[in-house]
Amino acid sequence: MDNPATIFISIASYRDPELLPTLRDMLRHAAHPENLHIAICWQDNEMPEVFEQAGFTPLGSRVVKGREVLMFRHNQARIDVISVHYYTSQGACWARSLAETLFENERYFLQIDSHCRFIPDWDNEMISMLRQLQAESPRPVISSYPPAYKPGDDEEASKKTYVSRLIFREYDAQGIPMFSSTPFQAGVPVRGSYLAGGFIFTLGDFVKTVPNDPQIFFAGEEIAMAVRAFTHGYDVYHPHKPLLWHYYQRKEHSKVWGDHNNQAKDQGKVEKAWWERDLISKKRVRTLLGLEEKESVASLAPYTPGNQRTLRQFEYQAGICLQRRTVLPEVMDSEKINFFATPPADETEWLNRQYAYYKKSITLNASDYETDETGMSNLHLSVYNTQNILLYKRTLEPRELETLRTESADNVPTLLLEFKTASIDRPAVIRICPWSDTSGWGNVTEKTW
Repeated sequence: MDNPATIFISIASYRDPELLPTLRDMLRHAAHPENLHIAICWQDNEMPEVFEQAGFTPLGSRVVKGREVLMFRHNQARIDVISVHYYTSQGACWARSLAETLFENERYFLQIDSHCRFIPDWDNEMISMLRQLQAESPRPVISSYPPAYKPGDDEEASKKTYVSRLIFREYDAQGIPMFSSTPFQAGVPVRGSYLAGGFIFTLGDFVKTVPNDPQIFFAGEEIAMAVRAFTHGYDVYHPHKPLLWHYYQRKEHSKVWGDHNNQAKDQGKVEKAWWERDLISKKRVRTLLGLEEKESVASLAPYTPGNQRTLRQFEYQAGICLQRRTVLPEVMDSEKINFFATPPADETEWLNRQYAYYKKSITLNASDYETDETGMSNLHLSVYNTQNILLYKRTLEPRELETLRTESADNVPTLLLEFKTASIDRPAVIRICPWSDTSGWGNVTEKTW
């Protein structure tokens, strides 16, 4: 398209009652809805007439790459829908990948989830912000976890006003970085290292340069996209003001892991259970991150890293070491730094400064701390690695245990174990043992880390 302000909008929607309200809100608040091309992968079992009933004008259909595309128009915007039954879904990035097949070289690209609300003139605001950032970077990307809203009678009042930046939270069991966010205040967008799958705004060629890998199911999507975008020369910025809102948790909504379970597979409704796709997905993410010894990143083609920057340079920028599952102290301290502008002068010193951080919540049953009739004086908890080397220990007084019990919903205390170690040996077992000043040690209980 010749119009320099056209926006291609990719939406993956899974049985989401918020899809139509999201579309209406998006178009109502757009300054130039005529410049919008919205592509939806609609994973549902509803009839397409719901779009017409919602006020969208049907324009027939066409076939793109072997799939029927339903065409609609609303408020001058083009809306293309690829309709698939939710049992045939293969995950979030598969749906995003299908939506991307409808890209027509629009100038800008917006990727969102199907449960959002928008500020007035959001399209002008996003374009203006991106153009300003192009003075700093040839390939800026605006991305964040947007502030929250909750649909309903109090929707306007529910809209939060904070903005946040993505930060490292932890490595999961497969060594894949997981993220959270922290609020910030600034007069301009701030640099970051991580992308949010639910909100990406950048130049249109991102669709061709960093297309979604359809085999990534859900977890790992964001670190994979962040690494690929970085190595292709893109720079992430977190917006300093709200541009849209996002509906989080959605406990009352259907999710793919609820539908694509073992029972659905046994009944022949789905080809694979969700966890089977998740295993394949996480292996691909680990391969991309250099964590699979027997797999080459070339096997991921065309969803490979770029050649503008290296994976190690990404680690320098983010302050993390993927192979060791460690991070710099500044990543986890009160400032939660997620972007280091200058690479380290000394690689060895950079590695030596890093720690492995571990966090786990455990449930303490009465049998874990009960002793004889004399009662417990304190409770000892120790964490060991596979070589039986002590990594962490903690002692709980009876009053602390009672506080944990009263704070729990079911009167069963839950304790958060959180520690760091310079060793890269990972925790393997937790040993719990009560001590009585009268009768000595009680029974030892072991829990797997």
